[in-house]
Amino acid sequence: MTLPTLDDNLGTEGDTVYAALMTAHEGLSESESHALNARLVLILANEIGDRSRLEELFAAARAAGRR
Repeated sequence: MTLPTLDDNLGTEGDTVYAALMTAHEGLSESESHALNARLVLILANEIGDRSRLEELFAAARAAGRR
C-alpha cells in the first residue's frame, strides 16, 4: 500500500492546534487520555466521512509510529 502524502493544512495554526490538544489532555489519567483520543478519532472520522481516505490515514499514522 502506498502511503498518502499528508499536506500541511494547518499552516501557522499547527502549534496552536497542538497546544489545544495537549490542554484537552491535562489532568487526565493515562486511560482517560486514551479514551479521549479514541473519541476524537471517531469524531474526526465522522467529519471526514470517506472510508477509503480514513483507511489510508490510519495506515499512514501506523507507519509514522514505526519510523
